[in-house]
Amino acid sequence: MTADPSCTFCRIVAGELPAHVVLDDDVVFGFLDDRPLFAGHVLLVPRDHIVALPDLPPDQVGPYFERVQQIASVLPAALGAQGTFVATNTIVSQSVPHLHVHVVPRTKGDGLRGFFWPRTKYDDDAHAASVAATIRVALEVPATP
Repeated sequence: MTADPSCTFCRIVAGELPAHVVLDDDVVFGFLDDRPLFAGHVLLVPRDHIVALPDLPPDQVGPYFERVQQIASVLPAALGAQGTFVATNTIVSQSVPHLHVHVVPRTKGDGLRGFFWPRTKYDDDAHAASVAATIRVALEVPATP
């Protein structure tokens, strides 16, 4: 595995920084965004340090996006949403230079318009932990320490 010690997401994957994990396998590390658009906003990052989507090796595209699809398929039922919004930035507006896909639960009339993303916060750490646990249950994924 390749990692960049200065990368926030590499440090999260390595367990050096805390995160509310929803998916952790040999391909991706999925965790709650700490400034979510809505509760359940998941970030999926490749375990290796890859800066942007064009840098993802072709043989990893399918497995990576299978996990994106898996998260997008379980969020609505798990969180009482009607659908999801899936997005990634490449360099411009990419707040952390490590490939990540946002999977955001959506409900009609939720106020999200275009590319204006009004960030929120979880009520507290227990609220974030509860949301992450709900998603893990929907994915049938055990908690990581």
